[in-house]
Amino acid sequence: EARGKGIGALLVAYAINAQGATNVDVNEQNGQALGFYQHLGFSVTGRSPVDGQGKPYPLLHMAL
Repeated sequence: EARGKGIGALLVAYAINAQGATNVDVNEQNGQALGFYQHLGFSVTGRSPVDGQGKPYPLLHMAL
């Protein structure tokens, strides 16, 4: 189990610093992912009622 060891935060830091990533989309029903990104400084900027494939999985759009 890798959860809680800081690996995800390191990967996100790399994506931000090396690739300029400042936006993520999170499944609205995934509370753990939402909390993870909020802890890293992301805020919800919008919502889509369907995912990128048109399926009924609401997405929260987040940005730094």
